[in-house]
Amino acid sequence: MALLAAVALAAAAVGGGTAYAVQTLTGDDARSGGAKNVNGTSVSTGSKGTVAGVASAVSPSIVEIKATGGAGKSTGSGVIITSDGEIVTNNHVVSGASEITVQTSDGKTYQAKTVGTDSKKDLALIKLEDASGLKAASLGDSDDVQVGQEVVAIGSPEGLTGTVTSGIVSALDRDVTVSADPGQGQGQGGDGQQGPGGGWPFEFGGEQFNGDTGSSKTTYKALQTDASLNPGNSGGALIDMDGNIIGINSAMYSPSSEAAAGSSGSGSVGLGFAIPINTVKGDLGKLRAGASG
Repeated sequence: MALLAAVALAAAAVGGGTAYAVQTLTGDDARSGGAKNVNGTSVSTGSKGTVAGVASAVSPSIVEIKATGGAGKSTGSGVIITSDGEIVTNNHVVSGASEITVQTSDGKTYQAKTVGTDSKKDLALIKLEDASGLKAASLGDSDDVQVGQEVVAIGSPEGLTGTVTSGIVSALDRDVTVSADPGQGQGQGGDGQQGPGGGWPFEFGGEQFNGDTGSSKTTYKALQTDASLNPGNSGGALIDMDGNIIGINSAMYSPSSEAAAGSSGSGSVGLGFAIPINTVKGDLGKLRAGASG
């Protein structure tokens, strides 16, 4: 009996020590309520590092944008960066717009005005009217991004608000060329463009995709991802697994309408590009100052 009691006490000590070690290594403190603050974004420790966790934490910071102008209508996405409604998106989503309507993830609709544009980087800053208490996204550091790391994309492809997809970073520093002409390709449909497949026209590797980019062009360094992107994702977020925005989705290859109608070549082909968030942060001062061009 004495021997059994000693063994039982030893087992209890080892078990308690193991539990303490696991708790220490995982940082699972019951008093924290199961939540952890990651760069200003509240992500549940139970789902941290998962697509579901990232989607839950970041989706409230992603909006759908509908712009109307003399060249037609365009639909895209945007990322809330301040609680009073500053939103970063692509220049080609809102350029030339006389009216901009934004819908947040909770279904509320706002009117917005363009604050500044930079066609050379395909970036724009818009501001919601009479907005407050919005959830601003956490902007990460794109210099730390590595090939192969997991990412999540959130946007409004084809008007499907709040669509979440996932994949990896396929490559860094890709030279992507897009039109710098505000009216180039504007028309009806997702992203407001009418190239084959309906996506925003761009060039990569000396070839043109989704239509003619025109004579006025600009080239920027982009992150490449295989996360599914479709027309309407432009201006939306590419996010790391800690819930930080690492890029603004800007270009994607869309299969031609002929291919999409067949059994092969339809759907996302896993060739998407995003403007690194450090490029965005470096341009914010200029955009906030009302730059145009």
